Amino acid sequence: MNQHILIVGTGFAGIGMGIRLKQAGIDDFTILEQAKTVGGTWRDNHYPGAACDVESHLYSFSFEKNPDWSRTFACQREILAYLEHCTTKYGIRSHIRFNTSVTGGSFDEESGLWSLTTKGGETLRARVVVSGTGGLSRPALPDIPGLARFEGKTFHSARWDDAYPLDGKTVGVIGTGASAVQIVPSIAPRVGRMQVFQRTPPWILPKLDRAFSAEEKARFRKQPWRMSVERSAIYWKRELSAVGFVVEPRLLRLLEPLVLRYLAKQVRDPALRRKLTPDYRLGCKRILPTNDYYPALQRPNVELVTEGIEAVGPRGIVTRDGKERALDVLILATGFHAAESVSPFSIEGRGGRDLNEAWRDGAEAYLGATVSGFPNLFLLVGPNTGLGHTSMVVMIEAQIAYALSAIQTMRARRLDLVDVRPEVQARYNQEIHRRLETTVWASGCKSWYQTRSGKNTTLWPGLTVEFVRRTRAFDAGSYELREARSEGAPLRASTVGLAG
Repeated sequence: MNQHILIVGTGFAGIGMGIRLKQAGIDDFTILEQAKTVGGTWRDNHYPGAACDVESHLYSFSFEKNPDWSRTFACQREILAYLEHCTTKYGIRSHIRFNTSVTGGSFDEESGLWSLTTKGGETLRARVVVSGTGGLSRPALPDIPGLARFEGKTFHSARWDDAYPLDGKTVGVIGTGASAVQIVPSIAPRVGRMQVFQRTPPWILPKLDRAFSAEEKARFRKQPWRMSVERSAIYWKRELSAVGFVVEPRLLRLLEPLVLRYLAKQVRDPALRRKLTPDYRLGCKRILPTNDYYPALQRPNVELVTEGIEAVGPRGIVTRDGKERALDVLILATGFHAAESVSPFSIEGRGGRDLNEAWRDGAEAYLGATVSGFPNLFLLVGPNTGLGHTSMVVMIEAQIAYALSAIQTMRARRLDLVDVRPEVQARYNQEIHRRLETTVWASGCKSWYQTRSGKNTTLWPGLTVEFVRRTRAFDAGSYELREARSEGAPLRASTVGLAG
């Protein structure tokens, strides 16, 4: 029986899945990567100032702690180097096919196999497909009239052009989210003039970042338990903060005066301070930690523009006050298509059903991992697995554990098809969205967590300890299961499930 596994993507999800398969003694897998190197989000987002807003010792695999992080919050280059290190150390590189872009996938019910087609015209078949493409892989371009008419240089933060010289240029930055608050301070000292176009001010907290000393790193190397203690302390501090997001949002409201006091201390000009004061609840949009964004906005060559953008013309941006602002380069720090989830490539499940059609009213899955009607397909960082308070690596490892448990169950019991039952998926999503209604993310703001219709398809409405517990083992009873045919025997299906 064909038992091959195809994994798509080489970010934390794809590499982690490969490592865990290998550790479980499963070597019959191939990882498909459209680029020529590993890294996913941390390869693509190499803009100036790119760094993580979760502490290094938690933003890493639990089984591969790193004593050599240079800072409490790692920069993009270090995280990418870490992923390269994991790929080599765990023998994953030989399983990767680089420069292989998947264009489509279809499931054959008779054989219980997936067929993936590549941009090069190949067809690859496997029993199981694991999608590790993640939610931050498709840059979102703003819907602004005339954007294509701009005659200067334009690029998205996730498609940064390192060869383009910014020195002395007049630069426009659209967006004030997580990417922008890192880009603006990093390039402000070398550009001629900068205009930052803000639609909504973010809530900003100080970033408690510092360099690790040589002595600290030496202790981490000699006494690995210290890294475990560090990781555990960070984890539980962040996990407790989730209470304000998902249990009692009024706790976050109590913190707002303290955060506004920080703003007042950082920004003395009352007019600028008013522009930077959020008019929505703390936590409703992503909270951004940074120490240098507010100072950058107060540089003499930087202007914060809060008038809405009317259009983009050949020479620059026209705002709603009628003013045309000439620019040499336009940087789109406008994030990703996260909530408006579409399948990472064309996917057809049972009966030719298209995944995008199934998700027409908003993406949903069971445990963020499986979708009814799409057997043997496992999503890592699927719908409603995002977080507002802690490391996504925690959720990724939990979903990897669930997919691995499913694969082991399929192999041990000779199953060629596992398909989550529609009523199980529906019941699970009803629970998720009922719980989301009482979180801070439902307090009235519009954010990238939501679809255009307002459905939050992005975030997990609980603590990560709960998600880890729920995904610890494959719950076969929630699935339609089909035993592989033996020689001359018919296929046997079961909707009752197997024990365990």
